[in-house]
Amino acid sequence: MTNEVIDLGNGLEIHFCLDAADTGAQFTLFKVVIHPNAKVPAAHYHDNFDETLYGLKGTLSLTVDDQVLELHAGDHYFIKRGRIHSFTNQSDETVEILAYANPGVFTSNYFKDILGVLKAGGPPDMARMKQIMLQHGLVPVANH
Repeated sequence: MTNEVIDLGNGLEIHFCLDAADTGAQFTLFKVVIHPNAKVPAAHYHDNFDETLYGLKGTLSLTVDDQVLELHAGDHYFIKRGRIHSFTNQSDETVEILAYANPGVFTSNYFKDILGVLKAGGPPDMARMKQIMLQHGLVPVANH
């Protein structure tokens, strides 16, 4: 089973629990650690998978379509594919959530590809970041 930590170096850590290879592509499961003032993904939607978030620690500010809500420890939220969403940690404490994506088409390779762009030095290549998002089923949404 997967037990891989991907530290994006921007206040986000991804702890993969189960990747597609572990579940026969049924789902992926990973913990996201979001430090205060972390750089988070642009508002986006998924075109080929649903995502469920479960709060483990702290309070996550989550926007889904035009609804703004807080996800606390013990709370959960189902994000159906096609719904625009984004999140931030607006608190002074570290937030942890568990993310369940199904089917298992969203894998740790997305975060590894993003890490490659972030480690290239200088400002991130935003065109390349968008290309990576699209390759992995995330569709960025500008001005949301």
